[in-house]
Amino acid sequence: MEYIDGCVVAVPTKNKAAYIEHATEAAKLFKKHGATRLVECWGDDVPEGKLTSFPMAVQCKDDETVVFSWITWPSRDARDSGMKNVMEEWQSSGDDDPMPFDGARMIFGGFRVVVDE
Repeated sequence: MEYIDGCVVAVPTKNKAAYIEHATEAAKLFKKHGATRLVECWGDDVPEGKLTSFPMAVQCKDDETVVFSWITWPSRDARDSGMKNVMEEWQSSGDDDPMPFDGARMIFGGFRVVVDE
Protein backbone atom coordinates (compact mmCIF):
# COMPACT_ATOMS: atom_id res chain seq x y z
CA MET A 1 0.00 0.00 0.00
CA GLU A 2 1.24 3.51 -0.79
CA TYR A 3 2.65 5.76 1.90
CA ILE A 4 1.95 9.51 2.08
CA ASP A 5 3.96 12.38 3.53
CA GLY A 6 1.63 15.33 4.17
CA CYS A 7 2.59 18.93 4.83
CA VAL A 8 0.97 22.29 5.54
CA VAL A 9 2.94 25.55 5.43
CA ALA A 10 2.32 29.30 5.38
CA VAL A 11 4.04 30.89 2.38
CA PRO A 12 4.45 34.64 1.93
CA THR A 13 1.98 35.38 -0.86
CA LYS A 14 4.62 37.46 -2.66
CA ASN A 15 6.77 34.28 -2.84
CA LYS A 16 4.22 32.26 -4.83
CA ALA A 17 6.37 32.05 -7.99
CA ALA A 18 9.50 31.21 -5.97
CA TYR A 19 7.54 28.56 -4.06
CA ILE A 20 6.28 26.95 -7.27
CA GLU A 21 9.81 26.93 -8.67
CA HIS A 22 11.13 25.41 -5.42
CA ALA A 23 8.37 22.77 -5.39
CA THR A 24 9.00 21.87 -9.03
CA GLU A 25 12.69 21.29 -8.32
CA ALA A 26 11.88 19.42 -5.11
CA ALA A 27 9.51 17.14 -7.03
CA LYS A 28 12.36 16.13 -9.33
CA LEU A 29 14.58 15.37 -6.34
CA PHE A 30 11.91 13.37 -4.49
CA LYS A 31 11.09 11.37 -7.63
CA LYS A 32 14.79 10.72 -8.20
CA HIS A 33 14.78 9.06 -4.78
CA GLY A 34 11.64 6.97 -5.19
CA ALA A 35 8.58 9.19 -4.74
CA THR A 36 5.85 8.57 -7.29
CA ARG A 37 4.05 11.91 -7.01
CA LEU A 38 4.37 15.33 -5.39
CA VAL A 39 1.29 17.58 -5.21
CA GLU A 40 1.31 21.23 -4.12
CA CYS A 41 -1.98 23.06 -3.50
CA TRP A 42 -2.08 26.87 -3.10
CA GLY A 43 -4.80 27.90 -0.63
CA ASP A 44 -7.93 29.30 -2.25
CA ASP A 45 -10.70 28.79 0.31
CA VAL A 46 -9.00 28.22 3.67
CA PRO A 47 -11.12 29.80 6.42
CA GLU A 48 -9.80 30.81 9.82
CA GLY A 49 -11.33 28.62 12.51
CA LYS A 50 -12.50 29.38 16.02
CA LEU A 51 -10.75 26.41 17.69
CA THR A 52 -8.58 24.93 14.94
CA SER A 53 -7.86 25.53 11.26
CA PHE A 54 -5.09 25.29 8.71
CA PRO A 55 -4.22 29.00 9.14
CA MET A 56 -4.06 28.65 12.92
CA ALA A 57 -1.98 25.47 12.72
CA VAL A 58 0.80 27.21 10.77
CA GLN A 59 0.34 30.66 12.36
CA CYS A 60 -0.52 32.11 8.96
CA LYS A 61 -0.04 35.89 8.77
CA ASP A 62 -2.16 38.33 6.76
CA ASP A 63 0.42 38.46 3.96
CA GLU A 64 0.74 34.66 3.70
CA THR A 65 -1.17 31.86 2.00
CA VAL A 66 -1.66 28.33 3.33
CA VAL A 67 -0.19 25.60 1.14
CA PHE A 68 -1.18 21.95 1.49
CA SER A 69 1.00 19.31 -0.13
CA TRP A 70 1.72 15.63 -0.17
CA ILE A 71 4.26 13.19 -1.52
CA THR A 72 3.26 9.68 -2.53
CA TRP A 73 5.70 6.82 -2.03
CA PRO A 74 5.32 3.14 -2.99
CA SER A 75 5.77 2.08 0.66
CA ARG A 76 6.98 3.21 4.08
CA ASP A 77 10.35 1.56 3.41
CA ALA A 78 10.69 3.44 0.10
CA ARG A 79 9.81 6.67 1.91
CA ASP A 80 12.31 6.14 4.72
CA SER A 81 15.12 5.39 2.30
CA GLY A 82 14.12 8.07 -0.20
CA MET A 83 13.67 10.78 2.41
CA LYS A 84 17.09 9.99 3.90
CA ASN A 85 18.66 10.34 0.45
CA VAL A 86 16.77 13.57 -0.29
CA MET A 87 17.93 15.14 2.97
CA GLU A 88 21.54 14.08 2.36
CA GLU A 89 21.46 15.55 -1.14
CA TRP A 90 19.93 18.83 0.08
CA GLN A 91 22.50 19.12 2.86
CA SER A 92 25.38 18.45 0.48
CA SER A 93 24.12 21.15 -1.91
CA GLY A 94 25.40 23.87 0.44
CA ASP A 95 22.07 25.73 0.39
CA ASP A 96 21.37 26.47 4.08
CA ASP A 97 17.73 27.50 3.59
CA PRO A 98 16.34 26.44 0.24
CA MET A 99 12.69 27.00 1.21
CA PRO A 100 10.87 30.27 0.38
CA PHE A 101 8.86 30.07 3.63
CA ASP A 102 9.37 29.73 7.38
CA GLY A 103 10.09 26.03 7.86
CA ALA A 104 9.71 26.37 11.64
CA ARG A 105 5.93 26.70 11.17
CA MET A 106 5.60 23.71 8.84
CA ILE A 107 3.47 20.82 10.04
CA PHE A 108 4.11 17.44 8.48
CA GLY A 109 3.80 13.75 9.02
CA GLY A 110 3.78 10.34 7.42
CA PHE A 111 0.52 8.48 6.85
CA ARG A 112 -0.51 4.95 5.96
CA VAL A 113 -3.35 4.84 3.43
CA VAL A 114 -6.44 3.15 4.91
CA VAL A 115 -9.10 4.08 2.31
CA ASP A 116 -8.46 4.86 -1.36
CA GLU A 117 -11.70 4.85 -3.37
